[in-house]
Amino acid sequence: MKIFKSESLVDYSTYTFNYANYCIKESQNELPTIYEAGFLPYSNDITLQEEVFYMARSLRVELERFNASSENRRVARKIAELDITLEVLDYNIFEKTSEFEDFCFDYASQRFSNAITRDRLSYILNAKSIQKIFHFYSKAKTLGYVIAITEGNTLHYWFAFFSLEYPKYALGKWMMYSVINWAKENAYDYVYLGTCYGEKSLYKVRDFKGLAFWNGNGWNQDVKLLKQKCKTDNIKKADDFKNHPLDYNVKK
Repeated sequence: MKIFKSESLVDYSTYTFNYANYCIKESQNELPTIYEAGFLPYSNDITLQEEVFYMARSLRVELERFNASSENRRVARKIAELDITLEVLDYNIFEKTSEFEDFCFDYASQRFSNAITRDRLSYILNAKSIQKIFHFYSKAKTLGYVIAITEGNTLHYWFAFFSLEYPKYALGKWMMYSVINWAKENAYDYVYLGTCYGEKSLYKVRDFKGLAFWNGNGWNQDVKLLKQKCKTDNIKKADDFKNHPLDYNVKK
């Protein structure tokens, strides 16, 4: 993989001069290393031909420490009455029909507003790194899909698309739990859950055990610290080192 940095935000008032970190995937077998280094796939520029990954505060489940939480069990008990079947398919032989793409786009247009256009959705669904698709259905009716990047010991729960007809069942929560549980049963080591910023991301932190987050230097298992970060993301005035130098072993 090739790593590069891009000059980013400048704030002379706090002497904060940021550089965004990216990498380019050169082969499929690099994916576990790319995720281990804190990178996630970038899909915001559909003109890019190479697969580019960006560094961010991301979240992963370390499956050796994972077991079902009381919330996971509660959601599973409630949703059992829908009698859902999970089908795991190899993405390279999965037929991406117009019905499939319409299902994904209908969900995205309602949940992501204008963030995902038809063209961007097509770009995402054709990413070379995708290896698995998780299909959730009941009585021949599709309830959801999860697009997953997998390689070696690593699974990335990249995009989920699901029916919004069943709000009382927390279908999205249950699908995430189901994929994590499937990964543990199939001897994966890590499930990556994407970025973790702001209070809107706290549902991931509250619902799952065995979590760690990327802090720019390594993987940190301090969930209490992660919750504090999420709750204060919108009020930060400078980079984290300036606010908390002791966290970086720099004494005052």
